[in-house]
Amino acid sequence: MNPEDRIIAQEQMGEDLQLDNSLRPKQFRDYIGQDKVKANLEVFIAAALERAEALDHVLLYGPPGLGKTTLAHIISEQMGVHIHVTSGPAIERPGDLAAVLTNLEERDVLFIDEIHRLNRSVEEILYPAMEDYSIDIMIGKGPSARSIRLDLMPFTLIGATTRAGSLSSPLRDRFGVVNRLDFYQEHELCEIIKRSANILQIDITEEGAKRLSRSARGTPRIANRLLKRARDFAQVKADNHITDSVAEQALDMLEVDAYGLDEIDRRLLQTIFDKFSGGPVGLDTIAASISEETETIEDVYEPYLLQLGFLSRTPRGRVLTPAGLAYLGVPGDANQKHSGIQKRLFD
Repeated sequence: MNPEDRIIAQEQMGEDLQLDNSLRPKQFRDYIGQDKVKANLEVFIAAALERAEALDHVLLYGPPGLGKTTLAHIISEQMGVHIHVTSGPAIERPGDLAAVLTNLEERDVLFIDEIHRLNRSVEEILYPAMEDYSIDIMIGKGPSARSIRLDLMPFTLIGATTRAGSLSSPLRDRFGVVNRLDFYQEHELCEIIKRSANILQIDITEEGAKRLSRSARGTPRIANRLLKRARDFAQVKADNHITDSVAEQALDMLEVDAYGLDEIDRRLLQTIFDKFSGGPVGLDTIAASISEETETIEDVYEPYLLQLGFLSRTPRGRVLTPAGLAYLGVPGDANQKHSGIQKRLFD
């Protein structure tokens, strides 16, 4: 299976586009979660509006599916301006960015998703644009080439990234507002599911929403995707009504458990236990054992297992934690003995 095709993949799928647009909040009051980020942005936006200025440039970073794009649209809505959406990979040449920047109206929002993937030559165009609202472009070639400066309308750049550490320091330092989006709590996801169900006219109980939220891996995008699949199941099997039992049956059909883990996650944990006695084992060895790329394991599968505390990265390799062993059903005595062996290995 392609990792991006998993029902619990954090990256956006084709089917998510229409769903995201219909469910996307338009105001801060409808945006559930990320309370500190919202509170800060509301203050900064109110101050900018009072001064009739463009909002400071904003950097939003965090795992995929947490609402960075949604926040960018809400900011433009609250500022009463247009939003222009693009992405780092889509801007291939400096001229592409110059064309976008010169078409911005006063105080408009330019949203660049995956901003960490900007070409370095393109990134250099951004520096004077963000600081002085101007860009330098070259006219002509060879000895007759000359540089001219074009003035831009004051604008707000909103950059979104899943890898803030990959941004160059000069670019990162030019953002006046930097916010990290964290994974959502279960009760927040439950509210998001109920809100989405209301918009989509899906009949769901409180218990059904809670059951889906527990398996959503702290991510609204996954929560909405699970809701959509549960709706399909309920339509065929349960008279269009999602209860706790119906939600559980739908998740069983999708092979997603109460922790939000699927068959691939469980196979990775089970392989470490069965073939390598719970670790330590190197990443390359794990990849070969389950026929996956090392980058896929490190970037796609491991982060959530680390977040749950089922897996640990050590200098000698990956190791199952006591919580991970308990998840696999390892008896308490064996779990304790195994943990003692690990402790001696790393002491």
